[in-house]
Amino acid sequence: MEILLLERLVPEAHAWLEARHRVAYRPELAQDLAALRKQLYNVQALVLPRKVVVTREFLDFAPVLRGLARMHVGTDNTDLEACRERRIRVVQAINAHVRSNAEYLLASLLLLFRRGIGTSIKGDRTAPATLGREIHGSTIGILGLAPSAHALAMMLDGMGARLIGYDPAVHHTAATWQRLRIQPAGLHELMAQADAVSVQVLYASRYERFVSDKVLAHCKPGQVWVGTTRSSLFDPDALARALADGRIEAAMLDGGEAGFAARGTPLHEQRNLFLTPRLGSYTRESRVRASWYVAQRLHEVLSAPRNSGFEPILSASMGLDSVAPPESQPAPLSDRAPLSDNAPLSDNAPLPDEL
Repeated sequence: MEILLLERLVPEAHAWLEARHRVAYRPELAQDLAALRKQLYNVQALVLPRKVVVTREFLDFAPVLRGLARMHVGTDNTDLEACRERRIRVVQAINAHVRSNAEYLLASLLLLFRRGIGTSIKGDRTAPATLGREIHGSTIGILGLAPSAHALAMMLDGMGARLIGYDPAVHHTAATWQRLRIQPAGLHELMAQADAVSVQVLYASRYERFVSDKVLAHCKPGQVWVGTTRSSLFDPDALARALADGRIEAAMLDGGEAGFAARGTPLHEQRNLFLTPRLGSYTRESRVRASWYVAQRLHEVLSAPRNSGFEPILSASMGLDSVAPPESQPAPLSDRAPLSDNAPLSDNAPLPDEL
């Protein structure tokens, strides 16, 4: 077989790919790595779920592999250096989830500002009315300028919010701030002024526990927090203390990593912390965008000569509304690959002044 799918594409993209290549859909192999390795000897392209980790040893079982694709973002589960050595193209639909993540952040802000909606959704029809707050006129802190922050800023600006922002990798004089109508601020200033904070930092290991007691000491009392960044950005004990003493009224975070709020930890006891299972990127529309992007890129990889020099970089840019099948051949790759919300920055790479 040419292409082995362990994760489902939308039916139209699957059919388009199947009309051009031999495709097998075997999702059960994600649960049985031994069986998966036995199937890799003649596979030229793979579409893998998040939980399947690609190591150098894994690639030893795939001698003719040319393309490796994932529907999600992030490369911490893929050995990029090993892929580079074997000239395996790594494909990720990194822009497919930008709008869906931005809408998740906006929805989370609205739910935390209007807590009574959540009570009603849970089925309590007789709950007393809960006094809410409005986005219009509120000060929203944008912590991190991942691509979803760009989309979110336009939404919030249209709703009449005042936006202030901080990103450890973006200089306060960068043109991005003015373009997004965000007032750049120091981190402590943002904490002290914001009625709500939205966190979408492009993660690198040097940012582990970046949101610490020192940062949270400056919170405006009663803040609400939402985020799609990795939970390792937070010091969990510091976050638990801020949730407990009222500095943070409530927080809704998408995709907490293993152990982040596990039983027996201080965060587990905080009833005002809400964790969702990576719902930000999980919409019908983003899945259509991701499916078509992966299908087209894999076709491109398999149609190119073996010595074409593909590099295992994150996938090139795609339009946010690229959901229709191509008329003929896939569009060529652009020269620059943008960063995705959850893709880690290289710890040895210089930080960009502007995204």
